[in-house]
Amino acid sequence: MPAKDCADQARDDGFTITLDGVDITVWPGETLWKIAQRSGEIIPHLCYSEALDYRADGNCRACMVEIEGERTLAASCIREARPGMVVRSASSERAGAARAMVVEMLAADMPAEQVNPDVSSHFMATAAQLGVDVGRARETLGGAREKVSTLLGATAEEWLPSTVNAHDHSHTAMAVNHDACISCGLCVRACREVQVNDVIGLAGRGSNTRIVFDLEDPMGDSTCVACGECVQACPTGALMPAVQVDAQGHGDSAAVDDKIASVCPYCGVGCQLEYQVSRGTGEVLFEEGQSGATLADAQSQSLASGQVKQHHGAASQDPRLDNIIAVSGRDGPSNRGRLCVKGRFGFDYPRHPERLIRPLIRRAGVPKGLDPTFDPAHPLSHFREASWDEALEVAAQGLMSLKRAHGPDSLAGFGSAKCTNEEAWLFQKLVRTGFGSNHVDHCTRLCHASSVAALMEGVGSGGVSASFMQAEQSDLIVLTGCNPGVNHPVAATFFKRAAKRGTRIVVIDPRGLALRHHAHRSVQFTPGADVALFNAMLNVIVSEGLADQDYIAAHTEDFAALAEHVDALTPEAMSPLCGVAPEEIRAVAREYATAKRAMIFWGMGISQHTHGTDNARCLIALALACGHVGREGTGLHPLRGQNNVQGASDAGMIPMVFPDYQPVGDVAARERLEALWEAPLSATPGLTVVEIMHAIHAGQIRGMYILGENPAMSDPDLDHARSALAQLEHLVVQDIFVTETAQFADVILPSYAWPEKDGSVTNTNRQVQRGRAALQAPGEAKPDWWITQQIACHMGLEWHYAGPEEIYAEMQQGMDSLDNIDWARISHEGSVTYPCLTPDGEGEDVVFGEGFPRASGRARFVPTWPTPPDETLDADYPTVLTTGRQLEHWHTGSMTRRARVLDNLEPSAVATLNPVELERLGIAAGEPLSITTRRGQITLATRADPLTPAGMVFVPFCYAEAAANLLTNPALDPVGKIPEFKYAACYLTKPKVSAMPESPPVATA
Repeated sequence: MPAKDCADQARDDGFTITLDGVDITVWPGETLWKIAQRSGEIIPHLCYSEALDYRADGNCRACMVEIEGERTLAASCIREARPGMVVRSASSERAGAARAMVVEMLAADMPAEQVNPDVSSHFMATAAQLGVDVGRARETLGGAREKVSTLLGATAEEWLPSTVNAHDHSHTAMAVNHDACISCGLCVRACREVQVNDVIGLAGRGSNTRIVFDLEDPMGDSTCVACGECVQACPTGALMPAVQVDAQGHGDSAAVDDKIASVCPYCGVGCQLEYQVSRGTGEVLFEEGQSGATLADAQSQSLASGQVKQHHGAASQDPRLDNIIAVSGRDGPSNRGRLCVKGRFGFDYPRHPERLIRPLIRRAGVPKGLDPTFDPAHPLSHFREASWDEALEVAAQGLMSLKRAHGPDSLAGFGSAKCTNEEAWLFQKLVRTGFGSNHVDHCTRLCHASSVAALMEGVGSGGVSASFMQAEQSDLIVLTGCNPGVNHPVAATFFKRAAKRGTRIVVIDPRGLALRHHAHRSVQFTPGADVALFNAMLNVIVSEGLADQDYIAAHTEDFAALAEHVDALTPEAMSPLCGVAPEEIRAVAREYATAKRAMIFWGMGISQHTHGTDNARCLIALALACGHVGREGTGLHPLRGQNNVQGASDAGMIPMVFPDYQPVGDVAARERLEALWEAPLSATPGLTVVEIMHAIHAGQIRGMYILGENPAMSDPDLDHARSALAQLEHLVVQDIFVTETAQFADVILPSYAWPEKDGSVTNTNRQVQRGRAALQAPGEAKPDWWITQQIACHMGLEWHYAGPEEIYAEMQQGMDSLDNIDWARISHEGSVTYPCLTPDGEGEDVVFGEGFPRASGRARFVPTWPTPPDETLDADYPTVLTTGRQLEHWHTGSMTRRARVLDNLEPSAVATLNPVELERLGIAAGEPLSITTRRGQITLATRADPLTPAGMVFVPFCYAEAAANLLTNPALDPVGKIPEFKYAACYLTKPKVSAMPESPPVATA
């Protein structure tokens, strides 16, 4: 029995109403529509949505019911039940006639079928449910404009709906057809109340009422962030994905062959979604004897003319392949049906022409490096085709020969947080049992390694103490070093919705963030001065007696040392360092300390510093000092970046710890895994990402296996990283494209893209979720787990996993965190939070209420001292360079820059500066700018942003043609070993030649 039904049965405040002659027990607050649904009747509705968080409005009048004793009909979606109420719905002829009349009148103005944007819309289904003939209604009741024009003459246009811009195709992702709009207001609520973006509104009066974007701008010119919530909510097709509407304006949302439930492959929020798929014919891509390695090669050689389907505004689709047509949000615990632009529209990258579908081996004599003439769509200029047997043998034996000649420490592996938990488990197992070392790492080293180090030290766990959904229970939310509106947009909806209900948001960041518009207070401080600011806040909390002494005494240790340490770090002493006025520091500290329930969320603006671990230590100290841990609405939450960076870290893809963060030097932990894997394990911590690059230059690391990572774009000081990759004697790369890193490879192994995979992933909330394959992979591409297993077998290991389910079962034997969360359960439930204490429990959304997983059971305060960034500003390099992500692009862009909509929205590299800074440089927005650090120079276009402080430039790192990481500083945090991506000293100049770097050409067949 569902948990809600059990809870309802336990309630004692129910009462009885009569619905269509049947007595029903209901509860206070239930609407008649919900009661009818619970009783098995779906009352027709248009302006009402069953999706979570949608407020009922009652304006369409399609859900009317008859209530005994009332003269007028009532809208069931907004009418709450009262004791003794007698309601007639299905049994009321009067209500049925009213519903049909409403729909018939609306149908009169619907576009004709041949230009209807969605012939399978909810509106059309409702008309069919009520027996309304839409075509006949249009014929008999239509033509209102002509009739009114005849009656009113020249004044008619004042009263008639505007015909201007009825069709709006200005947006690359969505098509608007105002002729199909019924002004139900669902899109307005979707935008204003659910996603809280405030772009869509209603304008005009009476029959001239219409939806507008901003100040009646074309959708493509508005501030729309393309989350697509309005499209998902629209009941008529007036708002549709552009790919589902042809040039004549006709569309059919039901024109798909299959719908598959899965999880989004982008950020750590872990949104659940549904892929809507068209099935291909399954015909072979290459005829016997044909050469080629990519979809572009296959299509150019063997796709007959006319076989490619062309959608309005869409990329071509190969009918031999499965294709994703559209994506909709599902009711997952972390997204409640919502998606962002990447999750909803960034789905077509697996069918990009550059998709790799055959194994490759480097041609003899071709040097390793980034050749500007290389075309990833046609890689046979630099590589040759190989069979899987040959490629696997060359890959494995190349690594083994180095191990035999130079020992286990000559090999290293980079795994990927884009892979599943099962693939991460196998990858780190291969490095540890096959290579014989702990030299395994992944992108956690470049995002939250310092956060994990501080959390393990302070609270004994590297996971979050509470999910971001707990923000709904908070009185105060601190957002620092994160930009969730851009990097975690769906998580941001929880913060924005909380703010609308009265929760105070405090933004603490050097950059002005979009969420500051929802903030109670926004504090911009000097870049790199986080520790100074946080210590000053701790000083206020301690000196003013605001610390929660009862909590400190019961749950923590070493507070006295911290209190003594911060005694001299007063707001007056720290203000010159952090650039925040003493009274502002005091105000923020007091608000946080005196809140009943407060949470701290942080991102890579905290972690990506040489003092990143100290930054996180300060945040932990703030929460512990105020007792804001272990209760609903409280906690510490580093917002994880990649979709499975939490899971990959849990699974042990970290060089100094085994799965579940057990130190490699822990004898008991090591012996447990040795028994499980039947292989000896090294007790020596391995090298981290940047350390491995140094070790290659030093001649220690000679061979690497890189799965799904792109260090030739993501590492700091790229010239150094790329020269290291070129120096490797043997490099095996496993990926879906010939990425920048793959261009250095000796062997490239084509793997599955996320929508082609089965497996589990773990999001930032510690929710283990099930991903499902929606597509058949093209050509000879193979699952990542299969490829890793085959390399292991070619290295002499006896691995015989049949699939992800068997791998997961082994994970459960080696990871206590997965107790009570077996494969059958995540397959059935879709998402389960760890830790989970019972086989059917919900999992612990909030942890540390009863203590901490440290030897003492107590959390630990760790004092910190303000230290400057590794590089400081001077006359030669007077400006701060900071890097990060964009809303439309993810990480190094290997997926999103191959997604049509996302690349159309942000097609080229851009540097963001304050208008004052641009004026100082004599550069107009859009003109080129050269940025130079001690490591390199890039030139790219400029964009004005008043929220970016003067003296700073922000550059996203996803653009190969202007790679931001050519400039970044490889200096490491001494504990977390994370590079200082967020601070580099640079100087800005107007280039003498106004030449912008070219974006990579769009590959075609």
